Amino acid sequence: MRQFSVLWVSLLTLGISSSVLANEATTTDVSSNQAESVNNKTSRLNELKRFSKKTIQDLKVDANAAQPDEVKDPFQPLNRKIFVFNDYIDRHVIRPIAVQYREKIPAEVRGSYRGFRGNLAEPWNATNQIIQWKPKRALKTVGRFLINSITTLGLADPASRLGLDPEEENFGTTLGYYGVPSGPYLMIPFLGPSTLRDGFGFIVDSQASPQKYILEENYPGLYWGDWALYAIDLRSSLLDFDSNVQGDRYAAIRDAYLQRKRFVISEKKGTANDVSFVDDSSSNDGTDSSSPADSGSTDK
Repeated sequence: MRQFSVLWVSLLTLGISSSVLANEATTTDVSSNQAESVNNKTSRLNELKRFSKKTIQDLKVDANAAQPDEVKDPFQPLNRKIFVFNDYIDRHVIRPIAVQYREKIPAEVRGSYRGFRGNLAEPWNATNQIIQWKPKRALKTVGRFLINSITTLGLADPASRLGLDPEEENFGTTLGYYGVPSGPYLMIPFLGPSTLRDGFGFIVDSQASPQKYILEENYPGLYWGDWALYAIDLRSSLLDFDSNVQGDRYAAIRDAYLQRKRFVISEKKGTANDVSFVDDSSSNDGTDSSSPADSGSTDK
């Protein structure tokens, strides 16, 4: 996913720069004198300095759905622009294909593909569990991988019938497990909702994919085709949730994502029952930070 990473960084840098300059842009006419031009340049430089200091502080935030927008989502103007771009691509390309994919491809075939791809991710799941110092869960995951690989090549899940249920892991969750702050919320081009921590985790996860080492160099078409099919399959699994997103879709998706991630990390720590989605530190500022209740806040 190196190309996605480069594209993300480029668009982020470009967007931040343009947003800062746009905020300071003033209406000038042809008769603007040289003194006004110098003042404008000085004002922009000062704003850039203030913005850079603000950004360093914002990167330390541990974002959650209950926080005020300026805390959890300091890059909201840029994020919303990327959301509009992603939404356009989704409405005109990805969603129509996902609808046809679900209608034309039998559920058994789709399930086998998900199982096969999920089975390939089991070694990395076990690795994250070892990093989290959960050797018993890691052994269980390795057992799942061996049983499913030997019996069905991962196309089915007989291991679950033996009590070895799947546990999805990723490096971003592992970092959160050890208390690494999420950083601000980010909307990444093509990839969607994330945070600074989870964006970095995604880059690490993509490097741990077996497909990368088996297919990318010798069979690049198959490698990128697998990622495209994964994106379509994932989108098809979310079609039923489209109608549940009401009002400000950007804010609803953002808060659902942050709420779910907080729950998943708390679940890994064994403190999921203690999770409250009301930020006590901001309860007296009069800010309404409600988030959708039906946001899919369960994860394995």
